[in-house]
Amino acid sequence: MLEMTETTKPGLIKALPLMAIVLVAVIGAFTLRDYLTFETLRENREALLAYRDSHFLLTAVCFIAIYTLIVTFSLPGAAIASMTGGFLFSIFPGTLFNVMAATLGATMIFLAARWGLGDKLAAKMENSQGAVKKIKDGIDENQWSMLFLIRLVPAVPFFVANLVPAMVGVPLYRFVVSTFLGIIPGALVYTSIGAGLGEVFARGETPNPGIIFEPRILLPILGLCALAALPMVLKYISKSKGT
Repeated sequence: MLEMTETTKPGLIKALPLMAIVLVAVIGAFTLRDYLTFETLRENREALLAYRDSHFLLTAVCFIAIYTLIVTFSLPGAAIASMTGGFLFSIFPGTLFNVMAATLGATMIFLAARWGLGDKLAAKMENSQGAVKKIKDGIDENQWSMLFLIRLVPAVPFFVANLVPAMVGVPLYRFVVSTFLGIIPGALVYTSIGAGLGEVFARGETPNPGIIFEPRILLPILGLCALAALPMVLKYISKSKGT
């Protein structure tokens, strides 16, 4: 009994960060959904712009910190935060601030998942046989392409895109680089929307976050997805010819 307690205790401690993220995410989904909205931004836009003009650096640091927390704990309002970055800081440096914050938050989730579950799961997959082993090997052989794909495809939930790499043993530097570069297209779209929020609010309208799925936006992103998948396709063709 003592032996089982001693062996399970470290595992429980390691899982605490991920458990805390999930718990805060659930609580935040019910308590913050009415606060991180366009209406809140609309009502406070003049105060935010005035504070930015008086304390630009502090505003930028606070914005990045708040956005990082939103991503880390998967709180509602990530799209609003991205647009707020454009509203406050224009397309540049707004896009840079958005990408930095989202990458930091994603890295926190990745590290929590890998520390709590990822290492053990990756080791089990590595030592397994059959289909599971083939899946793991397939991901390992095409890590860069897979990482960019899950970032570029809008249909992949951001939280899932942070967890999966941790579960299959992706190195930290690959995760950070692919996340930072892979989310730039989507971040640029939402930041651009945010940069035009002043005119939208003046007309009494509400911006459309679903614009990323419109053909003029989606098709170029899908083109990037195809480019990211190209190395895997070429590798598959090369293997097929070899056999």
